[in-house]
Amino acid sequence: MADTLMPDGGRLVHEESVQSGWVDYNGHMNVAYYVLVFDHGTDAFLQLLNMGSDYRARTASSDFVVESHINYMREVVEGEPLQVASILLMHDAKRMHLFHHMYNGESGQLCATIELMIVHVDMVSRRSAPFPEETLARLQTYMKDQAPFNYPEQAGSVIGIKAR
Repeated sequence: MADTLMPDGGRLVHEESVQSGWVDYNGHMNVAYYVLVFDHGTDAFLQLLNMGSDYRARTASSDFVVESHINYMREVVEGEPLQVASILLMHDAKRMHLFHHMYNGESGQLCATIELMIVHVDMVSRRSAPFPEETLARLQTYMKDQAPFNYPEQAGSVIGIKAR
């Protein structure tokens, strides 16, 4: 799955279907479950970089989302297959700027996007900390090796109502 490239240039990292308990009174997936599906995608992305659940035990560190922004393009309904593709937009010594696209797994239609700022955290001090050298090297390799992509139009978007 992780070797599958999507139309946005991202790598397919996660697939799951909309569960009946995720559907709200409007008959579509509740906003909270978009976050859940994207979070599963983030976990899968981290696993690709050997930063999954065992990483915390190995390094006494983890990664926390400190900011996010979701765009909803189309509603999704019960049973709909979803795919999450990931692009690592940038990283530095302590942070990752990650972007996910969510697609309908059958039609390929874009359903939603999320932009995430993730900080690396020392789990003992519970403060931000630099990535270990081997992790930083994996991030650099991933950036270098990921498919060429167009910077997502939703990245860096600002929410607000413009005065008329």
